[in-house]
Amino acid sequence: MCGIAGFTGKKNSAMLKALSIDLSHRGPDGEGFYESENLSLLNRRLAIIDRKGGDQPIYNEDKSIVTVFNGEIYNYKEIRNELKSFEHIFKTDCDTEVIVHGYEQWGYDFFDKLNGMFAIALYDTKKNKLILARDQFGIKPLYYSKVGNNLIFSSEIKPILNNSLNITEVNQRILYRYLKFRIHDDGRETFFLGINRILPGEMMVVSMGKQEFIKYSNIEKDILKHVDNYVENNSDPALFYEKFKDAVCRRLISEVPVGTALSGGLDSSSVVAVVNKLLESNNIDAKSVGKTQNTFSAVFPGSSNDEEKYIDDLLDKTKNITSHKVIPKSQEFFNDIRDFVHTQEEPTISTGPYAQYQVMRIAKDYVTVLLDGQGADEMMAGYLPYYFVYLRQLQNEKKLLKLLKECWSSREVLIKYLQILIADKLNTNELSQIGALLKDDFVTKFKNEQFSVENKNLKKRLRDDIFKNSLQSLLRYEDRNTMRFSLEGRVPFLDVNLLKYIFSLPVDVIIKNGWNKNILRESMKSRLPKSITWRRNKIGFTTPEYDWFMNSKKEIYEILLSDSFANRPYWDSQKVLKSYRLFLQGKHSDTMLFWRLMNTELWLREFIDVDKVEPERSKVCGQKFILGNPNPDKKIEIQVDKKTYSRFPVKTKLFKKGDDYAEKIADNIFKITNDKLRIANSKWYVIVSEKIVAISQGRSYFLWDIEPTWWANTLSNFVERTPYGIGLGSAWTMQLAIDEAGLPRILLASLIAALTKPFGIRGMFYRIAGSSAASIDGPTEYSLYPSNVSAKLAPKDPQKAAEKIEKEIGLKLKNEELRIENSEYFGGVVIIDANDIGRNILGNATDKPDSFFKQLMRDNPMGQGSEGTPVVIVV
Repeated sequence: MCGIAGFTGKKNSAMLKALSIDLSHRGPDGEGFYESENLSLLNRRLAIIDRKGGDQPIYNEDKSIVTVFNGEIYNYKEIRNELKSFEHIFKTDCDTEVIVHGYEQWGYDFFDKLNGMFAIALYDTKKNKLILARDQFGIKPLYYSKVGNNLIFSSEIKPILNNSLNITEVNQRILYRYLKFRIHDDGRETFFLGINRILPGEMMVVSMGKQEFIKYSNIEKDILKHVDNYVENNSDPALFYEKFKDAVCRRLISEVPVGTALSGGLDSSSVVAVVNKLLESNNIDAKSVGKTQNTFSAVFPGSSNDEEKYIDDLLDKTKNITSHKVIPKSQEFFNDIRDFVHTQEEPTISTGPYAQYQVMRIAKDYVTVLLDGQGADEMMAGYLPYYFVYLRQLQNEKKLLKLLKECWSSREVLIKYLQILIADKLNTNELSQIGALLKDDFVTKFKNEQFSVENKNLKKRLRDDIFKNSLQSLLRYEDRNTMRFSLEGRVPFLDVNLLKYIFSLPVDVIIKNGWNKNILRESMKSRLPKSITWRRNKIGFTTPEYDWFMNSKKEIYEILLSDSFANRPYWDSQKVLKSYRLFLQGKHSDTMLFWRLMNTELWLREFIDVDKVEPERSKVCGQKFILGNPNPDKKIEIQVDKKTYSRFPVKTKLFKKGDDYAEKIADNIFKITNDKLRIANSKWYVIVSEKIVAISQGRSYFLWDIEPTWWANTLSNFVERTPYGIGLGSAWTMQLAIDEAGLPRILLASLIAALTKPFGIRGMFYRIAGSSAASIDGPTEYSLYPSNVSAKLAPKDPQKAAEKIEKEIGLKLKNEELRIENSEYFGGVVIIDANDIGRNILGNATDKPDSFFKQLMRDNPMGQGSEGTPVVIVV
């Protein structure tokens, strides 16, 4: 297992080294380079086979063919012996060397002889051709991007992003399909515009600056040919077991320790059971496993997703197994979420792959190779919808007796699936559907996009899901999770010979008597506990996502209420917030809807949003001093009563409950004035946002701690924003107003406002509700945490608070013996509730009237988002 990369065009050793660094996690055991005048190749090696002699690049005898390679070729010994008969000379014992000699012998036809997982870059110097090839299943990734007339390629996307001149852009079509249809990795395009993937069983031939795509493998078509021309005894479960065991044995070839991922399901348990039987019989193929087999599992005690019971049932039945279990928790997930998103490179359908991520993290301390049960579901109809496809097939073939028998035998499964479908149909909550949350312009742009699946022929559906649909994304998840921790993941079910064998069997070997994976169950029933062999509920590596999203309100609101989320052109953030509130109220349960939105947001931040260098802020000219710079799109100077004033925003640390706000503000003012302020004969004032005072006083409440009543939900729909602040237009802030002013007063205010509004009289609600209600602020997407996920009451006794701050600043200035003018010309403190649409003076410890400061702050020069400037010095 390795990482490979390269590029065409002029030699650039620095760029080649940079690519290598970006792939170092995929190959920590070494690196190798090939450089010519028009092509550069690299390999990062995770040494598994021929650890001493298998370094890459690898050449043929005359060095006219060179290759770098990622993966494993399980039938390399057979190919090697065949090539020796053609007098090819081998210098190593590694599987990589068969690539250069095999290509030399058979040309393009060679690649379909391989049984394994691979991404290959091969350069034929005589023909000046670069060949990029990917295995038949697409187990190993290979991405490419055109940069002008040249090409850059890599095992992962990050190196291409970091080392090409292309501007990173969103592939909006792929993003739309992901959000709308829950589909991705189903074709050539990625989420990154201009970065594509080589498809399974395909090679790209690059010559003379041109790229040609060639399908070297016809396995997708071949497995559907002559599907009914089978030999009767081929369906014997014993024969299936031998072929499956052979696939497992091939994947145990290793010079480093091999373990097994164990979810508790039929597929991974079957792999574990086969390996265990090999150990019991002292089979030489199991030498890499050691004396005992190490298994690695994710468990969730107390959750409906927990599979520990099945894992323990298997452990009780088998010997020579050392079990390692990890319990992923929601807090760990949110702690790891950035690295997880970075690791996966593209969005995932659910949080399920995080369980696998955690498993790989513990596995790396014990093994280097990990077997997994991936692929069995798509090969042998492991998902519920496959039953319906099979039943439709029987109906179309007019096999009515068999149809009735299968319907009856599958009744438990069918009833469960129908319940899901009916519940979905009966769900009239529009905001639980992704279409209602996406912006109209985005939807209109891709209104012609469609996604459909084969629903009348089981083997065609399985074929499509293997090579195009569901399996491709699962393989990406596994590749990134294993390689993140420098592990090699191997998937025994995805064996070319095993696939051909299964598809040669009659379809009722796959689903029979109401049981999917029938031949696998029959072959393993004496080797596995009954609880696993005949279990219906498939779980696999997943998480208790519903519980996590119900109990992680703080973390989720931080994302959904962020400035960046609110400003995306893809969804309506307010509708998303309402949908999440409905979820918390138990009105719907589609957690994957929220994950897709959040995953997209986090992916955009990680890969698309650049760290925007803040525009050079304008300088104050014509002044004797410069205290600071304006916030973006704001001005320093303003005129009030024909006199010019300068307003300098002061950056502070975040305020939290229990802070001594007066001391903290005074320290900030002192630092600024001590370092920068040199004012002679100029009166100056400090203006403070009410938010930081309220937060310090404990009058700020996280949204998840506020439980809106029916009255709050209802009344908030009729409230408009006013010049006094963000207002009571949300259920959270309306609930605070009811708690603060009392429900009768709020109802009276609502009634009077409704009666006077038709006559053009506005603002009556807040006049009746009182200043305490008028000053309540809701979450604002532009604010820093925790303001973006909380609602705030007005500060308690704001006048006294202003006087306290004024006193503390005065003492601080005098005690530090600054120039006397800085303290003598200090004019006092104002606490203001200001935003872009209005101002409200809450406390005034100055000699100026409130009206003066309202005019002074009429364009609100503060910045409480990323600017972090909730205090302003006015001179």
